[in-house]
Parts: sequence; structure tokens; C-alpha cells
Amino acid sequence: MNRNVAREIAMHLSYELSFTDLTAQELLDDRLSASRFDQLAPEYEVYGKLPGPSQQAYIRKVVKGIADHGYELDRYIEKYAVGWKFERIPLVASAIMRLAMYEILYMPEIPNGAAINEAVEIAKKYESSDVVRFINGILGSFVRREAGDMPAARPETTESAPAVPAEDGGAES
Repeated sequence: MNRNVAREIAMHLSYELSFTDLTAQELLDDRLSASRFDQLAPEYEVYGKLPGPSQQAYIRKVVKGIADHGYELDRYIEKYAVGWKFERIPLVASAIMRLAMYEILYMPEIPNGAAINEAVEIAKKYESSDVVRFINGILGSFVRREAGDMPAARPETTESAPAVPAEDGGAES
């Protein structure tokens, strides 16, 4: 299994975090099992093979990170989704953007361009071309304005306060 497939599985689990009562750890422990993959394989090609140790480590890191930094990631999406209320953005599109933004902010070993390109490729499988362009535009703006001067390792933020400064260009209500 390659990183692209692991990334798509991480997106599925990130999406599922949007509407489950399970913690990220509980979700990961349940979903990253051979029996769950056997159930899902007929419907989704990406579940054809259980991820190996390094791919499971990546999936776990990303899904836990998205759960831990969801507020921050959603504020960034909202900030760059000019003219859109966050609630109007499809859940799959939000999951894809959270994944890419998490990689950009917290995984400096992944080039920003690769994170965006992979997000766009995943979006093409699940969303209309309009939504794919929307995702690409938000992620491009995010990288240009937020990640351009970002140090290689970004300090952790807390959930209690928004990590996104209020500035012009945010989403309209």
C-alpha cells in the first residue's frame, strides 16, 4: 500500500469523525482491522489490503491530529471559504481540506504542493468538478497566506483559543 491509498483512508476516517461519537483512537482501533477492511473491500477499492505498519502510523497520526486540531483547521477553512458558511461546505470536502491543511501545518516532511495535489486527486473521486476547484482554491490561498513564512516545525496550539487571527478575507456570515 502506498501513501496515496493511506491518505485516502485517512480522509475516510476524518470524514467519519464528523458524525461519530467515537474518539479518534476508538475509531482508528475499530476501522484499522482486518475484519473491517474485509467488510469494506467490495465497496471501496482502497480497503483491498490492510495498511502495513508505516501506513497505519501515518493514518493514525493524521486522524488523531485532525481530531486534536479540528477547531483550528475548520477556522482556516472558514477563513478562506469567502462567501460560504462552513455549514454549507460538503463534509467530504471539509475532510479533504482538513487532511491537507494538517499535513501542511504539522508534517513538514510532506511538501505543500504534494499535500494540495493529493487532496485534489482525492476530491476528484468524491466531488463534482466545482467542488474540486473550490478545494484547490482554498488550499492554494491557505498556503500562500499562511504557510509561506511558516517555520519547519510549528508549535502546538490549544483548542481553547482560535489559532487563526481575525483578518480581512474571512468567510462571510
